[in-house]
Amino acid sequence: MNAWLWWVGSATLLAIAEILSLDLILLMLAGGALAGAAAALLGADLTIQIVAATVTSVLMLFALRPWLLRHLRRRMPLVETNAAALVGRPAIVVATTTELGGRVKLAGEVWSARAAAEDVTYPPGAEVRVTSIDGATAVVALAEPA
Repeated sequence: MNAWLWWVGSATLLAIAEILSLDLILLMLAGGALAGAAAALLGADLTIQIVAATVTSVLMLFALRPWLLRHLRRRMPLVETNAAALVGRPAIVVATTTELGGRVKLAGEVWSARAAAEDVTYPPGAEVRVTSIDGATAVVALAEPA
């Protein structure tokens, strides 16, 4: 089997994997694999094929990917998911919460929590707002009245 077919096969698999990850990293590696295929078609040695694939992948990762991400984010807003989507949401304190720890009910679940500021205590029933997520702990501050 010709070497260029292996490169094209690798590029195809990387492109398919990119569809699942949507991070544009595997797509840049697929571009590098296509450069390796081009080198193979031109009759280059395996070492030259690998160098061509590596150099092309690195150039695409550092030159093309940032530009593509900027333009994609301009066209489509970034939708936060998982823990990042909880930042800014209201929560109710279920166990006294200080900067050392506590518990809040957030999005229907009880989370470990801590106060964002020092020397602050939120009693059970207090309405707070999530300022950040630190691991599995919600960092909260007093919710401002609407």
